[in-house]
Amino acid sequence: MASPMRVMILGSRAVRCLRVTGLQGHQAVISSRREISFKLDEKTAHSSLDLFKKDTGVIYRILGLEPSKVPQNLERFREWAVVLGDTPIVSGRHYWEVTVKKSNEFRVGVADADMSRDECIGVSNRSWVFAYSHKKWCGMVVKKIIPITNIGHPSKVGLLVDYDGAKLSLVDPEKGSLVHTLNADFRGPVVPAFALWDGELVTHSGLDVPGNL
Repeated sequence: MASPMRVMILGSRAVRCLRVTGLQGHQAVISSRREISFKLDEKTAHSSLDLFKKDTGVIYRILGLEPSKVPQNLERFREWAVVLGDTPIVSGRHYWEVTVKKSNEFRVGVADADMSRDECIGVSNRSWVFAYSHKKWCGMVVKKIIPITNIGHPSKVGLLVDYDGAKLSLVDPEKGSLVHTLNADFRGPVVPAFALWDGELVTHSGLDVPGNL
């Protein structure tokens, strides 16, 4: 289901290809200035999560599958309902959106591609996320919780990663404005990261960074 790991770097307008070594021994190709386009990586998905919409959406199953009934590998989250995107980011500014209207408890953000599979995003100090629970938003970084009060529960949110500036921002797509920005500490490749305990999320990638952000 999941596509191979690949690395997207925001480069010059000219198309250039560089061969690099990707995660878990895969080889990836860095190309052009195209914005990040990713799918959810089934190999990382906790047994309570199912992927759909050609691996761009994730749904939480209350009962889930017995861990013994999903293929076991070192990339899969074992304790928490987390799934990662399949495209590491190592440079540049990248933007994607997430339809969140069918979930009342979730986290969205980025995490180190090799973060511990026994930790949850937002708790691990190698992740940076925005969380929605009990009708409230907050930012979560280095075990700190930062209340966010000016967004409500929109049908869709945007995420803007400025890797070189070490920032992750929550965006209101309808207004085209920043809601909140977290300072990050990126030390290596990071990937889109998602956790949920209710409903479903759908990702929308391959988008340009909005011109006013």
